[in-house]
Amino acid sequence: MEQEKEYIEKLIKLNRVAKVVKGGRRFSFSALVVVGNQHGEVGFGFGKANDVSEAIRKSIEKAKKNMRTVPVKNSTIPHEIVGRYKSAQVIMRPAAPGTGVIAGGPVRAVMEAAGINDILSKSLGSSNSINIVKAVFNGLESMMNIKEVARNRGKALSDIWG
Repeated sequence: MEQEKEYIEKLIKLNRVAKVVKGGRRFSFSALVVVGNQHGEVGFGFGKANDVSEAIRKSIEKAKKNMRTVPVKNSTIPHEIVGRYKSAQVIMRPAAPGTGVIAGGPVRAVMEAAGINDILSKSLGSSNSINIVKAVFNGLESMMNIKEVARNRGKALSDIWG
């Protein structure tokens, strides 16, 4: 039960879709949610159901299964990254302390859930929320792991992190 409370959940997009049937329109809902603990762990989920609350619950469940660990250095990312998914492209740059999260809606939600407080980002190409979130996660996954970099260079962690 304690794990449930430590995660923050951000609803990025709630979409109502209509299926036309013989008797009229049948509505269902899809929800895109980002879940994070604000200490470098973040995940996203996409859920669909006939009811809004059920769609959100499903997406939160999927987001918790899909958690990733993000390296956070002084409330920003260690280096510049570019995430790509289909036609969505997101450029993320580390920022000086006090800059804040300079990002669009979906990117901002992911960064706040991950606990990244200072970042510069630009979203290019597709404006589809789902593709932007997937592009951000693609970029975060491609980020270099500091322990592997230190081991490859034959240096201590403190030499690299500074």
